[in-house]
Amino acid sequence: MVDYAKTLAWRSGDVRHAHTAKDTILYALGAGGGSNPQDERQLRLVYEKDLVALPTMATVLASPGAWMRDHAELGINFGKMVHGEQSVQIHTPLPASGSLVGRSRVARLVDKGEGKGAIMHVEKELWDEAADTLVATCEQVLFLRGDGGFARAGGGDEPAAAPEPVPGRSPDQIVTMPTRPDQAALYRLSGDLNPLHIDPDFASKAGFPRPILHGLATYGFACRGLIESFCDGDPRALTAIRARMSAPVFPGDTIRLECWRLGRRIAFQARVVERDALVLSHGWAAI
Repeated sequence: MVDYAKTLAWRSGDVRHAHTAKDTILYALGAGGGSNPQDERQLRLVYEKDLVALPTMATVLASPGAWMRDHAELGINFGKMVHGEQSVQIHTPLPASGSLVGRSRVARLVDKGEGKGAIMHVEKELWDEAADTLVATCEQVLFLRGDGGFARAGGGDEPAAAPEPVPGRSPDQIVTMPTRPDQAALYRLSGDLNPLHIDPDFASKAGFPRPILHGLATYGFACRGLIESFCDGDPRALTAIRARMSAPVFPGDTIRLECWRLGRRIAFQARVVERDALVLSHGWAAI
C-alpha cells in the first residue's frame, strides 16, 4: 500500500543534465521535426545553425528516472502506473545546449478508493545552475492503477480541478502530421527506453498488437504542430502546453491535430486518422 506521508515527502535532490545540440536535434527528430527539409522553420529544429529547442524537450531533461520502482518503501506499484497528463510551463526559452538541474517532488496524491487507483502529480523544476534562474516547470499526472485505498490509513489530497474540454464547434485549424514506422525507435533515444516501445514480444504481453509510440512523443508532435501553425515556427513563442494522453499511437499512424484559437490560448486535441481514435484530449497552449 502507498505510504502517503513518505511519498509526499519524497524529493529527487538535484539531478544535473548536460545536453548538447545533438541531443536537441535528436529530440526534435523523435517528435517528427525536419520532415520537410525545405521548410526553414522545421530546419531550425534539426540543424545546428540557429538551432532552437522544442519546449516539450523539458520533459526529458534532468528527470529522476524510475524513482518509484527504486524506492520500494513508498509502496507504489510501479508496474501498474500509467502516464495520464503532462504540462510544461516555460519561464525562459530552453537552451539548445547547456547544463540544467532538475528538482522533482510529489505535489499531490489523490486516493480514488479501494480498487479504483490513485492520481499522483509530480512536479519538476528545471534550473539553469550557473545563472540560478528557473527555466521551466513540468507536471506529470500519473494514474496509479494498483494503489487505491491508502487514505483509510491516513492522508490523501483533494483532486485537482478538471481540465477544460475543447470547444464544441468545428476546429479553426487542422494540422495533419504523419509518423514514421521507426518513430518510437527514434524517440526512445531521448531517454525513455521502455521496451513497450520497441520490443514486439513485450508489447504483445502488455496487450498491444505491436510496440506503441511514447505518449510524450505524441505530445511533442502536438507542440511542434502548434508552433508551426500559430508561432510562425518559433518555439520561443510558446510558453505553456498541457494535454491528456487518451489512447496510444502506433508508429506509422497519421496524427490529426485539431486546434481552436482563443485569444492568446490555443485549445487542441489530436486523433489518429486511420482509426479515428482520440489520442490527446483537453489540450491547451499559451502563446
